[in-house]
Amino acid sequence: MGYRQADVSAADAAMDKYRSGLEGEVGAALSVVGLSAERAHKEMVIRDDMIRIAHRAGASLRQIAEVSGLGRKTVTAIVESDQTRK
Repeated sequence: MGYRQADVSAADAAMDKYRSGLEGEVGAALSVVGLSAERAHKEMVIRDDMIRIAHRAGASLRQIAEVSGLGRKTVTAIVESDQTRK
């Protein structure tokens, strides 16, 4: 597998963003935590969008709560947030 220089530079910049100038194990751990937090946020946005789509398609709040592992109040808040964005 090959990487373009732009890909390597982007990955290096992303890691440096979270490293806080620290080297070694601490800097590496901070990089992983920061990058994981970015990914988790992106996944949460996708999950919330899919919850809204499932509800509009006819899934009940109970069904969505069961499959998502979230509470019904949380699912309700996510679904209702779609109405405030319109």
